[in-house]
Amino acid sequence: METDLIIVGGGPVGASLARATTGLRAALVAAERPAPGPRDAPFDARVYALSPGNVAFLRELQVWQAMPQERLAPVYAMRVCGDDDASSIKFDAWRSGVSELAWIVEDGVLQEALWRSLEARADLECLAPASCDAIEIGAERVRLRLSGGRELTGRLIVGADGARSHVRERAGIAAADRPYGQSALVANFACERPHRDVAWQWFQGGPVLAFLPLPGDRVSMVWSLPEAEAARIEALAPQALCREVEAASRGALGALSLESPVRGYALRRLAARRLVAPRVALAGDAGHVIHPLAGQGLNLGLQDARALAATLAAREPGRDPGDLRLLRRYERARAEPVLAMDMMVHGLWRLFGVQGEFVSRVRNAGLRLTDRLSAVKNLLARQAMR
Repeated sequence: METDLIIVGGGPVGASLARATTGLRAALVAAERPAPGPRDAPFDARVYALSPGNVAFLRELQVWQAMPQERLAPVYAMRVCGDDDASSIKFDAWRSGVSELAWIVEDGVLQEALWRSLEARADLECLAPASCDAIEIGAERVRLRLSGGRELTGRLIVGADGARSHVRERAGIAAADRPYGQSALVANFACERPHRDVAWQWFQGGPVLAFLPLPGDRVSMVWSLPEAEAARIEALAPQALCREVEAASRGALGALSLESPVRGYALRRLAARRLVAPRVALAGDAGHVIHPLAGQGLNLGLQDARALAATLAAREPGRDPGDLRLLRRYERARAEPVLAMDMMVHGLWRLFGVQGEFVSRVRNAGLRLTDRLSAVKNLLARQAMR
């Protein structure tokens, strides 16, 4: 099969890029095709806090409108707490001049809507389930052989295939990959007190606990913990787990009741040395993985898809989409935003992981001071809303 563009990876980043790219014959290679779920299914424990900029992107693609609106939850405010109850920063959508700070979306709901939208592209072939057996990158073409023996050729291949990217490896792009020594636990809870569409986060001297509002009186938890402690908590009986989470959240939402199984995954920090190579581009986790404490991982990936689709759409007539000079425009557009977010998130993780009473007093004082500086707070909020 001869194409212009081959996208490897059918998650939200790869699927949104396939939907956004126009004027190119394309193939999307994915390990699986999302299965549609019933509208009354239990809420997925894996959720994303999508920025207003990415929500606007999904609206342009006619994806946002296709999602069941009763499964979406706005975030009107956020409260970030330090080591004590008196130290916190409060972000407010109204004061930031926007209608919402973010929207909470389930992974399954987002992926199903994205894949349904791909049916609108007549020049796109979706190959799923499929896996890459071999990739050959030549001067004029990229050749990809699937495990079943089928071959694809194209002028550009995009690796949106996650942190262990096969495309990145075959392109010879090195990556700095280091474990955080933490695992993130995710689960959903019913809460005694209404969350009022407020997201919460508690820094706990290394661990970080976050509550994201879901429709109704429910929240989705993301709790980053040292691996041994995460394993202990994950093994607790439901009632004991709820008591642990209630204590860690300082009773902010009252009594909690577990509504989903607890899932854990190891946390890593990854940064590819380059986002492009001849006839190759990386997007999403294939190029960068950050700590989830700011909830910006998928937002960065969708911004990659936006930037790459825009770069390809703006290329000069007759310009090869795999031309390295063209791809470097995409790399330059993404270098600063990705680096800035990575440094900010890693810096916060290190700052709040340092132990000691003096350091604790200093950082809590910093939180209180920042909360009083509206200009600084609005700058931080707008950085996360792109």
